[in-house]
Amino acid sequence: MGASQIIKNAKIFTADKDNPQATALVVKDGKFAYVGDEAGLAGFEGDIIDLGGRFVMPAIIDSHVHVTMGAAFEYTDMGTPIQCASKAEALEYMAEYIRNNPGLKCYRFVLERKFLKGEDIVKEDLDEICPDGDIVIMEGEAHSVWVNSSFLERLGITDDTPDPVPGLSYFVRKDGHLTGNVFETAEMRFLLDGSMDLTDEQLDAALMRWIDYSKEFGVGAVFDAGIPECNPLHERIYARLREFDRQGELPVYIDGCYVVTAPAQVPEALKELKRLRRECDTEHLKVHTLKIFMDGTLKIETAALVTPYEDTRTTGVAAFDKDQLAELLMQLNEDGLDLHLHTVGEAASRNVLDGVELARKALGDRYRVKVTCAHLEIQDDADLGRFAELGVFANYTPWWHAGNMGGNPYETWRELLGEKRALSMYRCKSLWDSGALVTWSSDDIHYADFTTWNPYLCMEVGMTRWISEKTNANEWDRTIGAYPPASERMSVEEMLLGYTINGAIQLGIEASKGSIEVGKDADFLVFDNDLLTVEPEGFSYNKPSEVYFCGKKAN
Repeated sequence: MGASQIIKNAKIFTADKDNPQATALVVKDGKFAYVGDEAGLAGFEGDIIDLGGRFVMPAIIDSHVHVTMGAAFEYTDMGTPIQCASKAEALEYMAEYIRNNPGLKCYRFVLERKFLKGEDIVKEDLDEICPDGDIVIMEGEAHSVWVNSSFLERLGITDDTPDPVPGLSYFVRKDGHLTGNVFETAEMRFLLDGSMDLTDEQLDAALMRWIDYSKEFGVGAVFDAGIPECNPLHERIYARLREFDRQGELPVYIDGCYVVTAPAQVPEALKELKRLRRECDTEHLKVHTLKIFMDGTLKIETAALVTPYEDTRTTGVAAFDKDQLAELLMQLNEDGLDLHLHTVGEAASRNVLDGVELARKALGDRYRVKVTCAHLEIQDDADLGRFAELGVFANYTPWWHAGNMGGNPYETWRELLGEKRALSMYRCKSLWDSGALVTWSSDDIHYADFTTWNPYLCMEVGMTRWISEKTNANEWDRTIGAYPPASERMSVEEMLLGYTINGAIQLGIEASKGSIEVGKDADFLVFDNDLLTVEPEGFSYNKPSEVYFCGKKAN
């Protein structure tokens, strides 16, 4: 039998539970035609490639990324970082920067709230230092901003503008008047201001950078988690990806979505999602998932918790309650659509689990919606076993598992969450051992140099819970040691499975991708190092020497 590739003398991690390891494979017409030992090659004819014992694995599947948001941010200056010890120092730094750079349309800065020492910046402060232009200060996690009056006025936001989700996504007010402080998805119009003015050529260049990164690192499929409150921009970028695919320039499979942030948006969202499912249906681009921004982040206390935050005694707000989710799931089930949710806090994911339980009881054997909870920084003990019981996917972002803020994150989490919860975060191993299907993701919103998009960085931190001097990471992300508990460290096999076959199952493409099996697309990677035996620390420096998508060399 003729073949395009016959590979022998390899160490093949197949991600196939029935045939986990092999030494030889055959590719024919872009598919795996044989996987096994070298004795089985006798029936095939073609050029033989001796890999000399090198390591082979399936292509990476990154199950929560932001392809469209990254393209939109490609031409946006995310902001000049401010290092300060007080609000006064922050304002003086910005004032001096504006004096030295007069005439800009918009001044952008990045500031961690902790530097304000309990004070807050209001629009009047910013109006004074920037009377003739717009100014936006992005909080470090990009989940809140401070803006001045001119920016609010230009976007038509007034004291009477309703909050998208009160208590979660909202405009901060004092005595009924806007302060210029904006939280969660209400901020996106400020961060992405001007992005709709980008030309097709600019968007194409940004997307091509992402495609080149994917080919270099062996990322063969992704779930794109969208852009909240900016669906027209999000859809426009899908149109560019669709055109790429029609021209044969999109080798990476993209599973897309439509984003909502509030229950009131659901009727229109379902209509638009079904339209996108029809229109975005090319070989490498599919859209069949509704994405919900269920809560926010722990650092700015917008993540929804069961037990209150230690300092404020508030619990945050989840965008949907269990009954709203159950009703939505029954609609998705009828339409053959899936659900993916941003769920950082324990209350957000509990609402999802409760909603799934209600929907499954109502629908019985007719229930078929794939539901994925992403991030899961905090989980209540009572819910750990429910993911497996209810068939809910648990998606983690492992490069956060060193504490998600650099330095000594334990001190911050202890202040916000208390001792017990600070010592029991990112419990991916517990969910894995419970039988839940766990997947991995990089979840970054900005392409930059793709450092934090690197799946091998995620694998390293998933195994070590530490961004050390040996880690290929940004200097400011380094931590002083491994984040507890040590029992939540993953093995390399678990990291590889979560980035391959588990991701394929989450995306619903396990029949064609995710493992090296006969009949599946020949998406595979060749490494000079044996990933099963290399040291966990420094694992992030690994990169495939050869990348194949459907049997064609991509790098």
